[in-house]
Amino acid sequence: MTKIFNFSAGPAVLPREVLQQAADEMLDWHGSGMSVMEMSHRGPEFISIHKQAVADLRELLAIPSNYKILFQQGGGLGQNAVIPLNLAGRRPQPATIDYIHTGSWSGKSIKEGARYARVNVAASSEANGFTSVPPQESWKLSKDAAYLHICTNETIDGVEYDFAPAIDPDVPLVADMSSHILSRNIDVSKYGVIFAGAQKNIGPAGLTLVIVRDDLLDHALPACPSAFHWKTVAEHDSMFNTPPTYAIYIAGLVFAWLKKQGGIAAMEQRNIEKARLLYQALDADDFYSNRVAPAYRSRMNVPFYLRDESLNEKFLAGAKARGLLQLKGHKSVGGMRASIYNAMPIEGVQALVDYLNEFAGR
Repeated sequence: MTKIFNFSAGPAVLPREVLQQAADEMLDWHGSGMSVMEMSHRGPEFISIHKQAVADLRELLAIPSNYKILFQQGGGLGQNAVIPLNLAGRRPQPATIDYIHTGSWSGKSIKEGARYARVNVAASSEANGFTSVPPQESWKLSKDAAYLHICTNETIDGVEYDFAPAIDPDVPLVADMSSHILSRNIDVSKYGVIFAGAQKNIGPAGLTLVIVRDDLLDHALPACPSAFHWKTVAEHDSMFNTPPTYAIYIAGLVFAWLKKQGGIAAMEQRNIEKARLLYQALDADDFYSNRVAPAYRSRMNVPFYLRDESLNEKFLAGAKARGLLQLKGHKSVGGMRASIYNAMPIEGVQALVDYLNEFAGR
């Protein structure tokens, strides 16, 4: 059987060891006689799963003690509504939210934020086709913004921040890290809020991770539903509403797997090597192209185009025959995309590089 490598942008590949452990524990978790899917979220079995997941994540990211870790339902797009509902109340109404527009996902965030507050697009790279992050000195930030929202890795456009913005400490920095969280070292203390849909680099769809500084928990608009009010969620340890229990369980297995791999520093070195290998192959000649400025190329999501796009279907068919799956680019931008998250082994990237070279040679 051909070995499969799944380059999907999300829901995405999970570590094989995690899937195997989940399979082994499916019918009976640790002698409890229950599947995790069947457990009460208030029972001692699931409470222990949740507690360990939170502890491992805090250790992996060195999350300071004055930050809460929340597990919420939904995905990144849903959290784009939850965030203004929780933070726009920091300023007199109507509040202003600053955004940096670097691609498709920050664009979605801007549209959603406009439903709850005034929006100021402080900088945009749309004019250059979303191939870079606007230099910080060009940002036109508001004087009294409720917060500044950035997407630190654009899943569709393949643009990744190579810096953590330094802004007015009275303005919280909110970062959508959905597609590169846990792939590189970050200083959590530089952000007021970090959020991530789990289905890209953590676990199954349906779970959203939120890391929020304590002083930002209680600024919600009156319209914010109680199940999504961060203060309420934090006070109930993410159990106010029935949480996505199985997704949290899988996320916890991934956190434990990351620790076994050597933690975030070790994963970052692997990710640097995987990205270097793939970009080097794409840059070898003009048969393929990646349009992102090299300084802002994502290590996780690598969009690319064939010089002759009439060959796209032939390329994808050949890739599938070799077990290289989910390489078709997002419908909004076309071309191809290889997502090489933490769980993608370097063996998979090498297999893709070998195919790129073979196809170009033919």
